[in-house]
Formats: sequence, structure tokens, C-alpha cells
Amino acid sequence: MALMITDDCINCDVCEPECPNDAISMGPLIYEIDPHKCTECVGHYDEPQCQQVCPVSCIPFNPEWRETKEALLAKYAELQQAAKPV
Repeated sequence: MALMITDDCINCDVCEPECPNDAISMGPLIYEIDPHKCTECVGHYDEPQCQQVCPVSCIPFNPEWRETKEALLAKYAELQQAAKPV
């Protein structure tokens, strides 16, 4: 399951640099998480780093984007492969 940022976001800028997959970016009004890049930090950390630093706890799991740990690990591996220089 990918994470999402709710309308409670205060645009404090602390989550974006914590994301190891660059899945967080500024949207039209608040930060957004690209579910295609979000691995819930699986492969990097034991817990989602954005959730750990969010001062208003506005980053829940996205109920519309369910993924198993195996799927998250596969996505992590794919993102790592794509990030390697040719």
C-alpha cells in the first residue's frame, strides 16, 4: 500500500527530503506522493520516513493503493535498477 498526504498538510517541507525514492513532490496546493514510486520505505528503512517526520500526522496509508511487502520489494528493486547509471 502506498502512502498519501491528506489535506491536513501544512507544507512544512520536512517529508520531501526524507523520501529515498523521490516519491514526494509539491502539488498544486500541498505535497503529493507518487504511488508508482512509493515503497513505504521498504528496502530502505523499517518504517516510512515521511510518517516519522510529519509534525501533523497527515500521511496515512492509501487504501486505494494496496500492495504486499513482496510487491513493494519488487518495486524497490525496479526503482534501484532504474536509478543506476548506464
